[in-house]
Amino acid sequence: MTSTDDDGGLLCPGWTGSAAEQATGDAAYVRGMLDAEAALTRAQATLGLAPEGAAAAVTAAAADTSRYDARDLALRARTGGDPVIPLVAHLTAAVAERDPDAAQYVHRGATSQDILDTATMLVAARALEPVVADLDRTAQALARLAAEHRDTPMPGRTLTQHAVPTTFGLKATGWRALVLDARDRLAAVRSALPAQLGGAAGTLAAFHAFAEADGSPVGPDLGLRLLAAYAAETRLAEPTLPWHTLRTPVADLGGALAFTAGALGKIAADVLLLSRTETGEVAEGRGGGSSAMPHKANPVRATLVAAAARQVPALASVLYGCLVTEDERPAGAWHAEWQPLRQALRLTGGAARDATELAEGLRVHQHRMRENLHATDGLIVSEHVAAALAAVIGRGEARAVMERAARRAVEEGLDLDAALQEEPDLAEALPRNRLRELTDPAAYLGSAGALVDRALRAPGSEGFAP
Repeated sequence: MTSTDDDGGLLCPGWTGSAAEQATGDAAYVRGMLDAEAALTRAQATLGLAPEGAAAAVTAAAADTSRYDARDLALRARTGGDPVIPLVAHLTAAVAERDPDAAQYVHRGATSQDILDTATMLVAARALEPVVADLDRTAQALARLAAEHRDTPMPGRTLTQHAVPTTFGLKATGWRALVLDARDRLAAVRSALPAQLGGAAGTLAAFHAFAEADGSPVGPDLGLRLLAAYAAETRLAEPTLPWHTLRTPVADLGGALAFTAGALGKIAADVLLLSRTETGEVAEGRGGGSSAMPHKANPVRATLVAAAARQVPALASVLYGCLVTEDERPAGAWHAEWQPLRQALRLTGGAARDATELAEGLRVHQHRMRENLHATDGLIVSEHVAAALAAVIGRGEARAVMERAARRAVEEGLDLDAALQEEPDLAEALPRNRLRELTDPAAYLGSAGALVDRALRAPGSEGFAP
């Protein structure tokens, strides 16, 4: 039986089992901290501040993750306030077993925040890889839908009511545009995720002190050269300054995750409405069942994406709030970032996974779209008819005619076409065939098709065409 202390994701179906869950678990953070420590020793070795043998010993000890128990580190972290302190003790002991002389070079000159911030950036970079890949797949699926349904008419809805006709192709194109925007933002943030190295107060002074004590060459640019070497070893971006209290990287990441979740949430919101029983214009390819009603095929993917979209912005707000930090290293603000950022990565990663499944399996019911276009008995094209009448009988008279005809259509259950046919003198202004054309929803789609074509050809869309 599973322990009640284990968090198996029971209440988090949106991200459970996703690549984001694995990439952001406790084991992934331990891996990130160990990678950060090993990279630091290697970077110092490249500048002659540590022996090559020490770098090799630390790297080897850090590679054996079986020695480091995340639960034990978590419990011991309560003493110092972060998990790096107990991890360094374990890592130092592991290095000493391999090479006693190399143990002194573990964590040399760094502070805990250097390691955990760098580990967090490594975790984020690794977690974003599958998210960006899922967004690419979603964009491709939506491009196919947009091209296939370029001219498929459906009701356009504003403020919950039928407005004028649109096309499903244009709707899918809009979804795709948001997905591409999200992909671009996440890709840009990912490429800018920086390593962190500043020492106790962001001056890198400890590295100067150790170099002087060892008789190594010391110059005013020692810290800058070490920072560049460290960034290269971690394969993260090189920051201009230590960012212990300059939390732009975390805030930018939180903002990009919130945008992504919201962009995917727009798709989910539309699918949830369009898949209502009384609307029935789309359906998920693999709907979920109900515990009580065998007939139901619930839009589960859209539901989970919508749930994520409601949570991530709130998590991002915490990260933005953590920009307010005091002194050269903060108490509390830094610590407050950890869980919200991890949860935002997980929720967004899960939403991206679910959005891919949703887009690739979405079923479009054109017959229901046609039926719904006539739900208002032609009133959905009243704008079209009014514009045509204004050109013939004047704007004021056209408005009066349309108001009378619309009222009769609603009160007597007539089609707008039939109500207009009974308007005196209108037959002379517009032939019956012309009225019939004007009241055809499929004939009032404006530039919908051209907009779809332009979006599918737009710069930045390469590789995401149908």
